[in-house]
Amino acid sequence: MESRFFIYISLVVDSFIAIFKFIAAYFTKSSSMLSEGIHSLIDLSSQLLLIWGIKTSRRSPNSERPFGYGREFYFWSFIVSLVIFSMGGCISFYEGFLRLSRPQMEGNVSWNYAVLAFAFVFNMISMFAALKAFNKHRREVPFWEAVVKTKDPSTIIVLLGDFGDMLGLIVAFLGIFLGRLFNKPYYDGGASMMIGLILIVTSAILIRESKSLLMGETTSRKTVQSIIKLAETDAAVVKVKKHFSTYLSPDEVLLQLNTIFKEDLATHEITDAIERIIKSIKKEFPRVKQIFIEPVAK
Repeated sequence: MESRFFIYISLVVDSFIAIFKFIAAYFTKSSSMLSEGIHSLIDLSSQLLLIWGIKTSRRSPNSERPFGYGREFYFWSFIVSLVIFSMGGCISFYEGFLRLSRPQMEGNVSWNYAVLAFAFVFNMISMFAALKAFNKHRREVPFWEAVVKTKDPSTIIVLLGDFGDMLGLIVAFLGIFLGRLFNKPYYDGGASMMIGLILIVTSAILIRESKSLLMGETTSRKTVQSIIKLAETDAAVVKVKKHFSTYLSPDEVLLQLNTIFKEDLATHEITDAIERIIKSIKKEFPRVKQIFIEPVAK
């Protein structure tokens, strides 16, 4: 897999931010700040699981898993989307609901403002690193289209998590500021509930994309057409009759080509042609790591 250094940047940043948010929540009793601490803790947990998924997916194929462990990365990405973000959203929403039923205002609000400013700056660093990695792959593709079509869930999990963080910080600031301005703690509880909803919406988006990848997605039509064209340029090939492909991991594609060969070829000539075609495809498309070419009748 390609380098995912941005995950480690986000991991370090969210570790510090989560600590400071919980400290501020302890001293100020702010519900929205506590929710923001939970938000950062959720991001931290998601990054740890993504790192674990990347590590386990790199194991070599064996007799039990002849196609390798690449799908493990998609599994852990799905778990992050389904459990981590959903759980964090529900906890934050419930915390806000409790605060609305037991409103209180105490503590030095300066703690909250200082931590929010600190979190805003360092969250920008994490978001910039994730956005840089995302833009490298999407190139000229529109942002949302690239999110939907990406085969690397780690990028969108970190990126959308960071976008959610930025939005959550703004909501938390407004909840604290308006609560103090009008002397109404209900703003703080409402902000906590809004942060919970942000996490839940983020979770819904990520669940949809992670589920699709876990179920199996084909490579792009453009790539398939280029592969077919390359295979059909071989002198032994009449045409590619059918094709099947699926992503096993962001950097590993499984491909099967049902191919019609010329009738006058001997078995060893067909075998040689298959080896040539496989070698050419792997050279031109490094992500296509497992290729099966099956001779078929017209």
